Amino acid sequence: MSWAADPLADARQAWQLLDYIAVDYPGAVRDGEVVEPGEYAEMQEFAASVRDKLQGLPAQPQQAGLLTAADELKARIARRDSPERVGKAAHALADQLLTAYGIEAQPKAPPRVGAAAHLYAQQCAACHGASGHGDGPAAASLSPPPIAFADAQRAAQRSPLALYQVITQGLPGTAMASFSQLSEADRWALAFYVGGFAYGPEARARGEALWRDDPAVHTVVPSLEALSRASEQDLAKSLQADQAQAITAYLRAHPESVEARKREAAATFSIARQQLDAALQAYRAGDQAQAKALALSAYLDGVEPVEPMLAARNRPLMREIETAMGQFRAQIAEAVPAAEVTAQAGRIVTLFDRAATTLQESRTDATTAFLGSFTILLREGLEALLIVIGMIAFLRKAERRDVLPYVHAGWIGALLAGVVTWAVATYLVGVSGANREVTEGLSALFAAAVLLSVGIWMHQKSLAGRWQHYLHAKMSAALTRRSAIFLFSLAFIAVYREVFETILFFIAMWSDHNGGAIIGGLVAGTVVLGAVAFWMLRISRRLPISQFFSISSLLIAILAVVLVGKGIAALQEAGWVAQALVPAPRIDWLGVYPSLQSLAAQAAVAIAAAIGFWVNIRSTRRVADASGGRAG
Repeated sequence: MSWAADPLADARQAWQLLDYIAVDYPGAVRDGEVVEPGEYAEMQEFAASVRDKLQGLPAQPQQAGLLTAADELKARIARRDSPERVGKAAHALADQLLTAYGIEAQPKAPPRVGAAAHLYAQQCAACHGASGHGDGPAAASLSPPPIAFADAQRAAQRSPLALYQVITQGLPGTAMASFSQLSEADRWALAFYVGGFAYGPEARARGEALWRDDPAVHTVVPSLEALSRASEQDLAKSLQADQAQAITAYLRAHPESVEARKREAAATFSIARQQLDAALQAYRAGDQAQAKALALSAYLDGVEPVEPMLAARNRPLMREIETAMGQFRAQIAEAVPAAEVTAQAGRIVTLFDRAATTLQESRTDATTAFLGSFTILLREGLEALLIVIGMIAFLRKAERRDVLPYVHAGWIGALLAGVVTWAVATYLVGVSGANREVTEGLSALFAAAVLLSVGIWMHQKSLAGRWQHYLHAKMSAALTRRSAIFLFSLAFIAVYREVFETILFFIAMWSDHNGGAIIGGLVAGTVVLGAVAFWMLRISRRLPISQFFSISSLLIAILAVVLVGKGIAALQEAGWVAQALVPAPRIDWLGVYPSLQSLAAQAAVAIAAAIGFWVNIRSTRRVADASGGRAG
């Protein structure tokens, strides 16, 4: 089929002419002066031809804008504008044309470049030469002479799409005929093949290493379409010149590498995508309960395991995904129309794509792995540290060192249980996201309840010398089995809750490529936690005991509020507690989440602590007043 039989042939040829203007205009005009009259006349002719072809295209809303841009391009050439401005205007109009008329800008599958060698030998070598230097047997008789594909300067300005269009359409006024009789796949393969003549094996080898070892370049060529439309000159706007040359050389020889990277990135969220799609299908089928369970699994089993690395690289994106998936679950629970749920699922998939690209970029980033490991351990460890160090400091102040072994047994047992958890989760069974959240949520609520009662109790002992009566009574009392079990349980649960979450995060983050950086972050975090523990114990020794009780009671009450917020949020993610989103900030380290249920629970605990403190103060005043009255 010839190009004339194509209803959009004029659109395709207009695009081709625009590409030629962008590439060849610098050879016609320099510093506002015509340096090649023949080339300049051709540029004027091509610009006028573009305007005429656009005018004859099927009418549509964008056509008027295209014509205006074509007139502006003609005017720039007429006043001998700079090559940079003309080239930019020509490329912009070409891009608008592709979009407006839906002209294909990429192959349907990665071209088989190696298989194009025999096609080139049969169809092209007679004119363009065996190695693309424009010196084939027939070249001497052709005017104008055939293009030299091996010309590095010219090759740097041509995209595979431009070459494909020439192969498909031919080039009027030259000996270049249309090869539309070849299949589309063969034409694309030829375009990539001839587009690689200007690049040697050394450049391809550098490009292969760069593509493999520097994921930042993946964002410059994120898709086969981007590769098809990009010239080396285009890539040099985002990369260093030698990098642009190397990447162009490698990817034109191996365009399948772009799709392979995309598949690898998509696999990062494969479980999340599968479960999200299954939830959507279940909802459309009317099975609301199953849709809700699958939507929850999409987040817990598909997204949360990679959250630590994503948070270290792009925390706002991680929060955006959490919010979007929470809204998706809320829509299912509220039985909104299927079209709205489908639209929300589409938005989530787009976020998955962005996150996958982000994670691919950070895969070889040792700094990101180190910081992720360090911040996770520090974040999870500080809460447990506050509780355990507070217990140790209190027992020392109360001169009950005989009780300390139970506290130490609790936190050491939690660390050992964490090792067992790691072994089970790594080698025996996978810990589901729901089970993880339930464990974290229930343990957080238990610890919050205990801390609330302890905080109110410690506040009472800090008032009017009551700590002296308490110490006197405790010095003469033997340790009971119940109090020993209580201290052991609190220390164990407070630490194991954090160890449990940390272990699973580290399993999700681990890979042979970044193992050293993760271990480095773990060691650094441990050192910092050790220093904080030493500082807290040292400060606690210097504080008068009444002041210690007063400060500790306030800190413990605040920690109870934090833990209840985290506990409710974890149970919401596990599907145990409903979630009503409200316009509120999210502050992870304070356990504050934009959820009516978690905020209400935190308010309830804060009010309970305030009431407890108020009752303590009133009780102390009544005792003081009664003592004063009797003295009088």
